[in-house]
Amino acid sequence: LAPTTSFWCGIDSEHLVQILEGKIPKMRKSNNFDSKISDLALALPKAPEPKGNYIAATIIGNMLYTSGHGPVLPDGKTYMMGRVGDNMTVEEAVQAARATGLAVLATLRKSLGSLDRVRRIVKTLGMVNANPDTLNQLECVQVINGFSNLMMDVFGPENGVGARSAVGMATLPMNTPVEVEAIFEICEE
Repeated sequence: LAPTTSFWCGIDSEHLVQILEGKIPKMRKSNNFDSKISDLALALPKAPEPKGNYIAATIIGNMLYTSGHGPVLPDGKTYMMGRVGDNMTVEEAVQAARATGLAVLATLRKSLGSLDRVRRIVKTLGMVNANPDTLNQLECVQVINGFSNLMMDVFGPENGVGARSAVGMATLPMNTPVEVEAIFEICEE
């Protein structure tokens, strides 16, 4: 088996060859995402509690699926509210999407015990509470960039950028400006 530059289940090819040869390679822990929160001077809110008959996140195999999250304030109970194009600017909605990202990170930490168990973000569905009469360009994409840019800042450009959809909605629960669902690949405990 010849070494390649690709990765197989998170193990680089050099270490994979050592394993296949019966050797125990010295592996270094590559994910240090919990310390990245401190490095970026981010304050995670209290992980929001579900508002209905669902759970905030579920794990199946090595995938973690989050329920829809909104821009929760630090108390984990109250939310930013507004509709983009009516009583909220695109710039304010970008900040709401970033706050939504902080809520997702809080849920990840609560569900996994540590952000270091996150391998990468796989898929994001970003929904923007938007007035279709005033928003008709790429405003929804701009807004959800607030979430996506935070994920890239925390998890890096290789692990923090995944597939994504950004769509406008006529309304969202509690009149929040943004709701995001995300799927993450995670590492074993």
